[in-house]
Amino acid sequence: MVFDRECQVNREVQTQPWGGLSGRLSEAGHVLPVRVYFEDTDFSGLVYHTSYLRWCERGRSDYLRLLGIRHAELAAGAFAGEPCAFAVRRIAADYLKPARIDEILEVQTATGAVTKASLVLKQEIARDGIPIFRLEAQCVLLSMSGRLLRLPSAIASIFTPGGDTGPQCA
Repeated sequence: MVFDRECQVNREVQTQPWGGLSGRLSEAGHVLPVRVYFEDTDFSGLVYHTSYLRWCERGRSDYLRLLGIRHAELAAGAFAGEPCAFAVRRIAADYLKPARIDEILEVQTATGAVTKASLVLKQEIARDGIPIFRLEAQCVLLSMSGRLLRLPSAIASIFTPGGDTGPQCA
């Protein structure tokens, strides 16, 4: 599958001062490299459990950004006609193997189920291609007052077959 926006995104990344800071789109969705720093570990020298959640949040945010869904534009009302933001409604996480300081990991994000009001993003953190953490996040769109919103067609079409990009998780 070729992403319709891939050339546009690649041109945008090349013109940015920090190029691939947001990772890259792939056939399966999105890949974001992260390095484990001292601040990510606990007293035992292993990665602290919340660090995995933080890295996945970055992966989700950068995935949306590269697909053209920017948080600042959501907050300005560009997509839904009113200021809004994505929020995580539910998370399921599996810690498979520990990570340690200085390791390079990849946060992989792909689209799961899409409904009228929610988007499931499936994520995996891998070291040398071996999964060490898995997460599934159900995300919803909320108005700034906290009211649940339907996904606007401009957003939903990106994640549905035949849409602008259509990345789907098998």
